[in-house]
Amino acid sequence: MGYMNRFTTSEERRRDELIRIIECSVEKLMLDELEALYYDMTTKSYIND
Repeated sequence: MGYMNRFTTSEERRRDELIRIIECSVEKLMLDELEALYYDMTTKSYIND
């Protein structure tokens, strides 16, 4: 049952904060920058289509 409490509340908040920061940054990228990011993330298997 230890896996169920893997993240403490503060870790979950930090994760949410980081996601929010990343989302705001991604929204400001131009198309070519988004395509480069997408390519990089797919080659590293962060995105699986």
